[in-house]
Amino acid sequence: MFERVLKAMREKIRGRHYVMTLHAEEEMDNDELTIYDVERGILTGRIIERQKERAAWEWKYRIKGRTLAGDGVELIAKLGATGSVVIITVYRSKSSRTGEDL
Repeated sequence: MFERVLKAMREKIRGRHYVMTLHAEEEMDNDELTIYDVERGILTGRIIERQKERAAWEWKYRIKGRTLAGDGVELIAKLGATGSVVIITVYRSKSSRTGEDL
């Protein structure tokens, strides 16, 4: 449903045109994820939900993908005003490694 948005995000990730919020970096560290896990989560994932960001009235997207090890990871990200992907938060998902949730 959001293929165009996901394609644009993947292009930005491949080109290293993204930023992470401090919150996303803290959550990444808390869940023992690497930046490569975050990148792979977007590159292998799918958008499972679109949300309206109330403060800025922008769309943000919940993406479910896989880490380098094959574990589930979820991210909230948006296409920022500067053209970069803004990764708002990231966390390990509770899904199993079998891929049943993807």
